[in-house]
Amino acid sequence: MSHFDPKSILPTLPEQPGVYRYFDESDSIIYIGKAKNLKNRVSSYFTSIQNHNTKTRKLVQQIRKIEFTIVHSEFDALLLENTLIKQYQPKYNILLRDDKTYPFICLTNENFPRLITMRRIDHKIGTFFGPFANPKAMNSLLEMLHQLYPIRTCSLALKPGNIEQGKFKVCLEYHIGNCKGPCEGLQSESDYLVYIDQISNILKGNYQKPKGLFIERMQNAAARLAFEEAQEWKEKWELLENFQAKSTVVNPAIHDVDVFTMVSDDQLAYINFMKVINGTILQSQTWEVKKKLNEDEADLLTMMIWEKRDQFHSEAKEILTNIPMTIEFKGAKNTIPQMGDKKKLLDMSLKNVLYFRKEKADRKAAEESGGDRKMRVMLTLKNDLRLTQLPKRIECFDNSNLQGTNPVSAMVCFIQATAAKKEYRLFTPRTVEGPDDFATMHEVITRRYTRLLEEEAELPDLIIVDGGKGQLSAACDALKAIGLYGQIPIIGIAKRLEEIYFPEDSLPVYIDKKSESLKLIQQLRDEAHRFGITAHRNRRSKNFLVSQLEELEGIGKLTAQKLLKHFGTIRQMYEAPMDELEKVVGKAKAPMLRSQIKIWLDEKA
Repeated sequence: MSHFDPKSILPTLPEQPGVYRYFDESDSIIYIGKAKNLKNRVSSYFTSIQNHNTKTRKLVQQIRKIEFTIVHSEFDALLLENTLIKQYQPKYNILLRDDKTYPFICLTNENFPRLITMRRIDHKIGTFFGPFANPKAMNSLLEMLHQLYPIRTCSLALKPGNIEQGKFKVCLEYHIGNCKGPCEGLQSESDYLVYIDQISNILKGNYQKPKGLFIERMQNAAARLAFEEAQEWKEKWELLENFQAKSTVVNPAIHDVDVFTMVSDDQLAYINFMKVINGTILQSQTWEVKKKLNEDEADLLTMMIWEKRDQFHSEAKEILTNIPMTIEFKGAKNTIPQMGDKKKLLDMSLKNVLYFRKEKADRKAAEESGGDRKMRVMLTLKNDLRLTQLPKRIECFDNSNLQGTNPVSAMVCFIQATAAKKEYRLFTPRTVEGPDDFATMHEVITRRYTRLLEEEAELPDLIIVDGGKGQLSAACDALKAIGLYGQIPIIGIAKRLEEIYFPEDSLPVYIDKKSESLKLIQQLRDEAHRFGITAHRNRRSKNFLVSQLEELEGIGKLTAQKLLKHFGTIRQMYEAPMDELEKVVGKAKAPMLRSQIKIWLDEKA
């Protein structure tokens, strides 16, 4: 098999759909591909070789044999290609096998069914819902279902004979109201199955039937004047309503669609999948695919769609994509929405995949930095604060005053997690009178970013406000007024317990005290405080000296300010040459001023 002449085999290839296989010298399959026209597709590898990338040219050099299988349609070719790649795993094909096992929710088919979680499907056990790519979301759903419906959690064999014989006793779950005691016959199976039917509807994404039941029972209880019972049904309805509201991202009229978006570069492709039923995202997953050859984006996406729909057992009749599929799946149409709620879904999926790619790039940059601490800290801060980009430029604000006197607002700037002192700024409030931190923060934020917008200067990646909800709210109002709210991430840090506050969220976030990101935030806060308090003390000291000079004969406020600006201290005024003193206050006042300063200094000595 050492010699291979493609010209001898190419004319014999059929112009029909099929799957082709390339073998190397050791008779091992090195590549499997599908084609709408086998002759044209295979021939393309051996013509214009100079136009192929390096990996493709290397593949062609190793080919020693070609085999092919004719199928009825391009869709059949996709299925066969998928199966063969999983079976042989050729080195030049992307790996389609996902070695992860995702959890399912199983509704058992025993007497008095239970809700359990499993990672392997066994239809003998019950009905399976999922899989769930996010276990936290699955657990939240299970917790909500157990709150709504008092179904059992025990594994007792509740067969009618066992219950009649009194083999079981109620447990703690019954006494705390989480179960109605079917083990002792305190609840009929027909009544219990009503709950199971409701649970099944919720797991399928259909909330209307369960909500209708809660409303009906609430109204019946109210009609019987059983107001406590009515309140219980109302609370269940509200719980389900709130859960649906949090889950529903678009129009509930979007019944059952799969959303796939993909972005790629020369080496990697990133794909996001969302399963949407009745406007609710039931599944969401983003993953990375390493390219082996110069795979076509549309072909690659089509292959991934088939793979994930098979893995997640999806039978959605519509598939939304940002790239047109190469093959129309049986029973499912491909749509690229341009507007409306479906476009919002597509944009959401694309946003997720772009964020995933950026996060990967940031992590790679950190690794390539050789363990650079600054990069590591910025990445940690980005993850802790759920930022969309690295906080390379951070600006932090703090106010300093003494009972409203000599107020100063300080802004410090860190670039690449390092203090950039040339970027520090001091602000003297112009419109605020008295000790009003909130109004001062509003004014300073407005002035700072209005100027940056006017100068078209670089905006920060993160704004930190020293203070809690009040200071943060004032800063957010200022950003809203100048049209920057939502464009720049902003947080507040409260000193008491180092709480981190986010806009429009009354509950703080507590970052691990040992976290490098919290230490960076604290460093910014402390530096802003140091810079501000130093400026405040200097200003207070200067004003004190001005007031002392004003007490001297012939010296007013303006003259006192001139003297301090020129000499700095009273001691330096006294030690300065007479001609220099005359330049500031004139020849007539200079001798008198000198003698008064001497008397004042002697008294202080």
